[in-house]
Amino acid sequence: MSTPVVVKVPGLTAEWEDTAGIAEITLVAEHADRLGFHFLTCSEHVAMPRGIHSPQLPQGRGTRYWDPLATLSWLAARTKSIRLLTNVLVLGYHHPLAIAKRYGTLDRMSSGRVNLGLGVGTAEEEFRTLGAPFEDRGPRADDAIRALRAALSQVEPEYHGEFYDFAGLVVDPCAVQERVPLWVGGHSRRALRRAVTLADGWLPGAPDLQTLRTMLAEHPERPAGFEVVSGVQGALDPLTDPDRVEEALHAAAAAGVTMVPFRPVHRSLQHYLEQLEAVAALGVFEALVPPEDPTGP
Repeated sequence: MSTPVVVKVPGLTAEWEDTAGIAEITLVAEHADRLGFHFLTCSEHVAMPRGIHSPQLPQGRGTRYWDPLATLSWLAARTKSIRLLTNVLVLGYHHPLAIAKRYGTLDRMSSGRVNLGLGVGTAEEEFRTLGAPFEDRGPRADDAIRALRAALSQVEPEYHGEFYDFAGLVVDPCAVQERVPLWVGGHSRRALRRAVTLADGWLPGAPDLQTLRTMLAEHPERPAGFEVVSGVQGALDPLTDPDRVEEALHAAAAAGVTMVPFRPVHRSLQHYLEQLEAVAALGVFEALVPPEDPTGP
């Protein structure tokens, strides 16, 4: 589930989200938890300049971003099984040990429900404001992912890399999962290569499915259990067009997608909750298994 309210994107955010707060977010999370959704999301930006555009968001990226640690910690206490995904945490804004401590604590608090979506970051002005290096953020992110893998589930982590080096320290509490899932965000080939070589999955946003299929074909030897977590283009409306939902999910699966962050058409909080119920009633959680190919074996 792509959590509403926590991010405001021009042209995509519904009017009711403008005045909604933690009470509405909590109702959505609790409902999704009861219905069996796999994860909910919260992204990260600290201080965004206005007017950042991209091909994916021609109307602008928006400036509202709820803090993921605070938000997911609250929702962890109000839910039982749904996983908590940062989508995404900007690696350059944090030391890997700080991430390991903060989200390792959240993993313990939530009984092992944390997934870390991680990104290199593109908002140069935000980097400058925070005093974070921008030009070498790619290599730094690679080293940070390696350092995180070494640190997340270890009370006494040790890592010696190009940018990060630590040993002889105690990080307690740490994550309770033996291997916290790390998913790399970004729609570029470099992001996919980073995900395949260093992480457990890829968060490319919502690219054209043919582009997605072509890029994945360039990495046929992906790690076992590698997740491709991609949205579909356009909001889904299972209440009025369930066939479109089924078709969109099967098309995504055929292109290599393993999970879809659900983003429905919604005009109110009640409408959003009804859309969650409608998509769950479709048996949509199994819909990413591609239909059998009649021409195949």
